[in-house]
Amino acid sequence: MRLQKCYFCSSTVYPGHGIQFVRNDCKIFKFCRSKCHKAFKKKRNPRKVRWTKAYRKMHLKELTVDSSLEFEMKRNVPMKYSRELWNRTKRVMKRVEEIKTKREKQFIRNRMKEGKKLSKEEDVKEVETGIHLLEPPVKGRKTKIREDAMELVVPPQSALTSMGERN
Repeated sequence: MRLQKCYFCSSTVYPGHGIQFVRNDCKIFKFCRSKCHKAFKKKRNPRKVRWTKAYRKMHLKELTVDSSLEFEMKRNVPMKYSRELWNRTKRVMKRVEEIKTKREKQFIRNRMKEGKKLSKEEDVKEVETGIHLLEPPVKGRKTKIREDAMELVVPPQSALTSMGERN
């Protein structure tokens, strides 16, 4: 089973799925869905369309330079089959996938740090500019709240005497 990449958005195209377009010079273009095919026919640039892999890589939204990505490249070198080689390859593929996901998570975390930092700065700036909108606490109100809280914490004396009679 050969999995191919969509020419426009770079997602996987499974056998029996998608659309195939053959140009006059016999160049074959595979598309995963009609959305990609229509965008291709409209001569849209995948690097300028926000939902494509090319856009995400160009605008540093995804990991682009990493040694784990080299393992995904297609190799057309025939090799003699051996069970030991196949088992070793499967183990390596699992390990590479683990490493890749770990690095992608770290990349996303690092990308989000900048946004969090900027949003925190904006919040501090907003509080500084709107500090006059915040009301100072009222003296009488504070003591009343404390009295109400004390009533909830300490039960009345009549409740204590009734509890003592039960035991």
